[in-house]
Amino acid sequence: MSKYQHIREEAYQANMQLPKLDLVLFTFGNASAADRSLGVFAIKPSGVAYENLSPDKMVIVDFEGKTVEGNLRPSSDTLTHAVLFKHWDKIGGIVHTHSTYATAWAQAQRDIPVFGTTHADYTTADIPCAPPMSDEMIKGNYESETGHQIINCFSSRQMNYEEVEMILVGNHAPFTWGKTAAKAVHNSAVLEYVARMAILTEQINSGAPRLKDALIKKHFERKHGPDSYYGQS
Repeated sequence: MSKYQHIREEAYQANMQLPKLDLVLFTFGNASAADRSLGVFAIKPSGVAYENLSPDKMVIVDFEGKTVEGNLRPSSDTLTHAVLFKHWDKIGGIVHTHSTYATAWAQAQRDIPVFGTTHADYTTADIPCAPPMSDEMIKGNYESETGHQIINCFSSRQMNYEEVEMILVGNHAPFTWGKTAAKAVHNSAVLEYVARMAILTEQINSGAPRLKDALIKKHFERKHGPDSYYGQS
């Protein structure tokens, strides 16, 4: 058995969740799973339909974006994943989709405001939308620059990638991440759910206020704070 089999399995399971959760259409989107001790990640092969995937078809790539093992071409977004894995050493999985509602916010070049407690259960911040890429970046290594675009957005806003595990890339689509590929998928589903509710909120009341700080703090901390009491101990 290959020493990479465990991340092939992890990446495969993550990718298979994307159509089940209605986060992708056709071959839109991809998920990856990293093993930092080996310095590699497994990612979906480019343009292969989900129903034709298997663990053995996952491609093994290093953090420079070079294929280490596999017969298929890796996802066209591989270099974006590689940049994020290389620079953010606490993440173990990444998901990229073009899910409908999150992508609509990205196309509108807008952050998703914290309108309610569902959003605050996962993060105290508005979901950031990175600005559209400059012409110079587009003409460069586009996929690699997308990774830097994400990192630069977090840096300029002084945001912590361990606290906010999702972003919209302006005029493009969402990326999410987590300590595992499964957590990245979870975050992708949460982002889509929150994005949909935010759109409906603005349709019902275009002047809907942002959730007040006391409720944001309460709902986040009861799940994630030092004295959290959500779930079972």
